[in-house]
Amino acid sequence: MMEVTISDLLVWLIVGLLAGSLAGLLVKRSRRGFGHLANLGLGLVGAVVGGFLFDLLRIDLGLANISVSLQDIVAALVGSLLFLITLYFLHNWYRNR
Repeated sequence: MMEVTISDLLVWLIVGLLAGSLAGLLVKRSRRGFGHLANLGLGLVGAVVGGFLFDLLRIDLGLANISVSLQDIVAALVGSLLFLITLYFLHNWYRNR
């Protein structure tokens, strides 16, 4: 069983906020992105999706030696963008039914 510490939660929040803000910046082309809470939520979902995807595909960028690793941020950003793409296609599919 995985033990989650306060420092783990803080790292997840920091990585989530960074990745969500980057994804919001790329998609919305606005410095604010989707807003602070939406960016954080997007980044946390992206961290889960990206972390799972990177583990599944055994992607190791060799960036894990940093405490808040750049690899975690890249994986969360990729996951956030994949999540946004999925939402976009689901929204269009639902609208055109």
